[in-house]
Amino acid sequence: MSQIKILVVEDEILIADNICDTLTDLGYFTLEPALNYTEAILSLKTEAPDIVILDINLSGEKSGIEIAEVIKSQYDIPFIFLTSNADKNTVSLAKKVQPKAFLVKPFTQEELYSSIEIALSNHIKHNLATSNNDKSKKVLFLKEKGIFIKIKLEDILYIKSDHVYIEVILSSEKKHVIRTSLNDILTKLNKNFIRIHRSYIVNSNYIDQIQSNKLFLNNSEIPIGKSYKNKILQKININ
Repeated sequence: MSQIKILVVEDEILIADNICDTLTDLGYFTLEPALNYTEAILSLKTEAPDIVILDINLSGEKSGIEIAEVIKSQYDIPFIFLTSNADKNTVSLAKKVQPKAFLVKPFTQEELYSSIEIALSNHIKHNLATSNNDKSKKVLFLKEKGIFIKIKLEDILYIKSDHVYIEVILSSEKKHVIRTSLNDILTKLNKNFIRIHRSYIVNSNYIDQIQSNKLFLNNSEIPIGKSYKNKILQKININ
């Protein structure tokens, strides 16, 4: 699991540092801010941020809108525009690259936080709507205690339903408690995950042993529901 990684692109270093400090206080992980187009593109390539906060008007020949065009064409991540000019022309140019949110300076910590969370939520929902059949998914974004966290699917051992909550158990034995359902979480996983019980989903890569009514993964014993047994065997190619 890792914190949401945010890249701030802002050519005024004091403003950039202030935004980064605010993001850190909110619980996000902030990269070294980029001051121009070149630094932003380098950071996108080497640091792989989860979301970009992007000033439209940057010093130099290329603007934030041109960075946004690169993000849209080469990276599947959301971005939020910052500007001190909310005139009709600026807004019109910004709309063409479809930012997930638009913040006018000066803005409050609450406005920054809500813009990030809404941008991430809408981006995730869009990806789910357009790629539910994508079996190459590698990460999962979940909202815990009011903030999105990123979990590598390969680190998930199993998922357990507990009434209106689910427990996501990692191979490190760390646990995350999320308010959602097993049916909903199953749509966000890849082909390595198997529903083995009305209350359990397991990562098949960790299965060590299967018995008639239970299986073992790492040091955990998980029950197998009667109606799921055949599907489990088919899934792991056991006849």
